[in-house]
Amino acid sequence: MPENLPGAVSPADITTTRAWSALLARPTPPSLRRLFDADAERAERFTFTAADLRVDCSKTHLDDGTLGALLDVARTAGVEQRRDAMFAGERINVTEDRPVLHVALRAPIGTSIAVDGRDVVPDVHGVLDRMAAFADRVRDATFGGARITDVVNIGIGGSDLGPAMATQALAAFAHPRIRSHFVSNVDGADIHRTLSGLDPATTLFVVASKTFTTIETITNATTARGWLVDALGVDAVADHFVAVSTNAEEVAAFGIDTDAMFGFWDWVGGRYSVGSAIGLTLMIAIGPDRFRELLVGMRAVDEHFLGAPLESNVPVLMGMLGVWYADVHGHDTKAVLPYAQELARFPAYLQQLDMESNGKSVRLDGGPVGTSTGPIVWGEPGTNGQHAFYQLLHQGTRIVPVDFIGVARPNHPHQHHHDLLMANLFAQAEALAFGRENPDEPYRHFDGDRPSTMVLLEQLTPSTLGQLIALYEHVVFVQGAVWGINSFDQWGVELGKELAGRIVPELTGSGDEPGDPARPGRHDGSTDALIAWYRERR
Repeated sequence: MPENLPGAVSPADITTTRAWSALLARPTPPSLRRLFDADAERAERFTFTAADLRVDCSKTHLDDGTLGALLDVARTAGVEQRRDAMFAGERINVTEDRPVLHVALRAPIGTSIAVDGRDVVPDVHGVLDRMAAFADRVRDATFGGARITDVVNIGIGGSDLGPAMATQALAAFAHPRIRSHFVSNVDGADIHRTLSGLDPATTLFVVASKTFTTIETITNATTARGWLVDALGVDAVADHFVAVSTNAEEVAAFGIDTDAMFGFWDWVGGRYSVGSAIGLTLMIAIGPDRFRELLVGMRAVDEHFLGAPLESNVPVLMGMLGVWYADVHGHDTKAVLPYAQELARFPAYLQQLDMESNGKSVRLDGGPVGTSTGPIVWGEPGTNGQHAFYQLLHQGTRIVPVDFIGVARPNHPHQHHHDLLMANLFAQAEALAFGRENPDEPYRHFDGDRPSTMVLLEQLTPSTLGQLIALYEHVVFVQGAVWGINSFDQWGVELGKELAGRIVPELTGSGDEPGDPARPGRHDGSTDALIAWYRERR
């Protein structure tokens, strides 16, 4: 990448470097069974810690030589320099000319992170303090004179996936009176289902949109506003709506008092924003103290990522393993399988974090990438997946690297259930790695030699959830740095939005007048036919 880019230290294309050539020249690794047979200490040597997380990489094909080659690639790509540039507030999001500072959201008071000469850490804590005061009022039933029982978060993408995932994950820590709901899809079934059965007098809406113009969010918010006004009158909007946004003009036009608006900054990407005001619904659910524990957990992994040598730096190791399996071995997908029902939304959250960040084909310097980027991320909680797609994992023709996530102590009293759950977790990793010979019945034969990484938490708490989130944020960062792409823009979502805005009036117009946008011939033959079919039936 050119030297004028923040954090730039390497050639534009990592595949042209000696380090990459050396990685490709590594011999085919032995099977996992042979690796374990040859090294009685393997499990201990390839198990690492990041804050409170235990990460066992021994059931991957790492050996000392491959580890060294992967870390040489990371160093050649400038992972450390680019990491330091991010934490220093440099504008590493070059296509939007912005810093990338979700790490500032969890920086403790006294830390200094400057953007254009201004220390942003006091601003972050100022917003957190306002959020905390508001959350306490809602939890204490003093907001607007109403006893709030239901909080409806209206957002989409990063304004929905992060807080929705975390609120479900931390349900054991939630206020017993307050139920949290999340509306994101512009499909009217989503808002209709959510509002059904709610009492307008005890419902609070949190409308989360940085620009306050996101079409899905504003459509849903407008429907919710109409529902409230029909029941309580227009004056009730001020007591039942708050905004998470930076657009005070649009917020005020909607009818929300800007004193009830919680802001954030353009250096916070949506998919990295759960620790910002976007997490207001989460803070109301679990309380300000628990929310700050989430931030402390994130910070603990930030410090590990900043300070640990590469040889034991868990985000770097996991990131480089992902690069190796995707680009050297050709494994295009990655399954994330949490053996914790509370983490049911975590794979969906990671889909956006990873695929929106690294689903890119253009390098920072504008040239095409030289290898695959952005694995296809998917998954479901165990043990449900065992009765759905594990057949393919064990005996299919595709190799799917797996990240397993497990928890030692549950947040429920049913210990026997949890013992069964964890037995299945450990058994699945063992079966994938070592398989079972059965030459007489080939359909019962398991090749094994299928890699997995095991991430273990002692208990799912706000702190350990924060650590898990930050771990994967930094894994994505490492891979983006190696591929030389900008992990912090998302231009790929724009074209479809633009075309949808053009098609809306074509669905509703008459098509009879010469200037009517509904007249045919404005698209390809297929799209024109689809529009015509819908118009006849709407």
